[in-house]
Amino acid sequence: MSRRERQPADRRARGAGRSASSIKSVLAGYRSHHLKVAKDSARRLWQAPVASAMTWAVMGIALALPVGLLLLLASLQGVSAGWESAARVTVYLADEVSDADARDLQARVSGRGDVAEVVMIHREEALAEFRADSGLADALDYLDENPLPHTLLVTPVDDARTAAGVDTLAGELEAEGQVARVQVDLGWLQRLAAMTDLIARAVWVLTLLLAAAVILVIGNTIRLAIENRRDEILVAKLVGGTDSFVRRPFLYTGAWYGLGGGLVALVILQLSIWWLNGSVKELVVLYNSDFALSGLPLDGAAGLLLVAVALGWLGAWLAVRRHLDAIEPGEIAGA
Repeated sequence: MSRRERQPADRRARGAGRSASSIKSVLAGYRSHHLKVAKDSARRLWQAPVASAMTWAVMGIALALPVGLLLLLASLQGVSAGWESAARVTVYLADEVSDADARDLQARVSGRGDVAEVVMIHREEALAEFRADSGLADALDYLDENPLPHTLLVTPVDDARTAAGVDTLAGELEAEGQVARVQVDLGWLQRLAAMTDLIARAVWVLTLLLAAAVILVIGNTIRLAIENRRDEILVAKLVGGTDSFVRRPFLYTGAWYGLGGGLVALVILQLSIWWLNGSVKELVVLYNSDFALSGLPLDGAAGLLLVAVALGWLGAWLAVRRHLDAIEPGEIAGA
């Protein structure tokens, strides 16, 4: 390659190197500016500790209340999920059904897609248990034969453990020729499902209302900050500051408010659960249960902080979009 041919290639290589270096420099400056603005926003909050603490406390309470109710609802649902025996369908077989026929029926019912487990209680086992628990052992000795039938305890699968699913299962089992009676209490399932659904809906409505309240609190706080820095904003716009440049400090302020409110909410939740678990333990001992209120896991705590920061940023963005555009450099000339 001649010297003339090498010169354009060298210039292109130097131009590409300068371009890459320029992009890196721009990105470094952009990152440095964001860090500076974030630090300055945090410093301004620390310089007004009382006002910042009040805002963080309001946000923390507003965030902790729905999250605490959701945790309580999840704990109650976990307890009710363990009541599998209460969701069983009790199938009483006819007196003349033999052991072999009862085993065959148990196998057929176990093969159904909506059945998770079938436990057979032999009539002799039932009599022995009744004799031990009833206190009528002497009276039972006068009976010529066992009056108790074979019994099947049918546990539906999770998807069929609803009022409609259990009702369908009970109807099909009752249609079996060897079945004398099917017993199932659908009332408690309907009441439990209705109560759980009502509580869940109420909690989500409360969550949305309190989230809106958090946004309004942040928006009002940022609006006051904009009014306090009106002259600074006017000067920044006069010297050519873009809208994003002027808007950025307030967005970081909203994010810091959100992060602080999320941390306060976590502290409130942990203290509340610790305080309530003392009374809960005394109560569950009376029912021979190991139930305990559970706090937020690590990923749940991280999610709460992210939601809090997002709400703070959104409230600040709405306030800035509404109030910042009303501040124009022409105000100085008019003054």
